[in-house]
Amino acid sequence: MPTLRQLEYLVALADLRHFGRAAQASHVSQPSLSQQLRALEQRLGTILVERNQGSVELTPIGRELAERARGVLVAVEDMRELARRAQEGNAGTIRFGVTPTLGPYLMSNVILALHRQQPGLRLYIREGIPDEQALELARGQLDMLLGPLPIAGEGAIVEPLFRERLRLVAAPDHPLAQRPVLRKSDLKGAQVLSLHSAHHLHRQVAGFCMELGMELLRDYEGTSLDSLRQMAATGLALTILPDLYIRSEVGGSAGVKVLEVKNWQPTRSIAAAWRHGAAFADAYARIAECVRCEALTIVGA
Repeated sequence: MPTLRQLEYLVALADLRHFGRAAQASHVSQPSLSQQLRALEQRLGTILVERNQGSVELTPIGRELAERARGVLVAVEDMRELARRAQEGNAGTIRFGVTPTLGPYLMSNVILALHRQQPGLRLYIREGIPDEQALELARGQLDMLLGPLPIAGEGAIVEPLFRERLRLVAAPDHPLAQRPVLRKSDLKGAQVLSLHSAHHLHRQVAGFCMELGMELLRDYEGTSLDSLRQMAATGLALTILPDLYIRSEVGGSAGVKVLEVKNWQPTRSIAAAWRHGAAFADAYARIAECVRCEALTIVGA
């Protein structure tokens, strides 16, 4: 079987397309690298590298094997990192995914609480679309994620954490904002703004529009919760915003009025997820519990 060192040399050559630079990057002499690659070709019984005058190209099978070798080397590095974390007795740096409709309005509190509880813990936080981050979790590109249910993906442990109110807002001078009592029937025909269709919140808002006979404006999709609030504040249309955003100092309700609709209190469920069988599942569960506690402190049980 190929050795890890031979795979490293093949990947280096694929990246740099030059024997000398590949050898330098691999911290070996050029003859050693060339010799090991020839030994790899002999073991596999195929030509991996086209050695032309003045240039180096991988054969089609060479390119394919280099990509697979890259995955093997990443997996081996993960194993080394896992062993290092185990020696340290903690989960080290955790790659943490969160939806942009939640992260900026909750994670500051969570990070402060976690730092008090586990000073050695580090979170590498990446915002992204929940469905895309679920795939990254399955591929090992994320260790843990926080987002709205449902969270798709096989082999994931999904831990529901809390329910968050979704708030209907409008410009203060919008006709619906002038009514002393607002009923669901009053919303029929009202125009509503939402985020791009890739966002989970968009799908929820579209469902509310179908339920109540409102019109979802497809030509004015917001790029952020801030943009939705600002467009609603101009009187363009209503919009629906998460409660944590409304309460947040970095979000808020400036320029809009929260509308209370009788017998209608839409919510979304927020959950944490990590891979089944993850070595640091206990650490992820503790982080999830911290998220739950901080969220409930803000929005109430």
